[in-house]
Amino acid sequence: MGEDKPAADDADELLMPSQVVRRFQVDPKTVTRWSQAGKLDAITTPGGHRRFRASDIRRCLEDATGEKQPEETRWRPRAADRHLCRP
Repeated sequence: MGEDKPAADDADELLMPSQVVRRFQVDPKTVTRWSQAGKLDAITTPGGHRRFRASDIRRCLEDATGEKQPEETRWRPRAADRHLCRP
């Protein structure tokens, strides 16, 4: 009857491109190019907008920095770590 919905896991959270831009500290066009090149996996909404899984972005940042990323979604990489993620 009054079943509780499971808490949304951060891994399932979808990020807008602007949120990805802030995490990588790159130009918005860079995120678009990475998505088009397949370097970042994107989900396309029915309206044609891109969304990115938070877990994919966190994994990409971990690969880029070599450091485990906190669950906190406001983490920002150091300027020296801003390079393309390689799958």
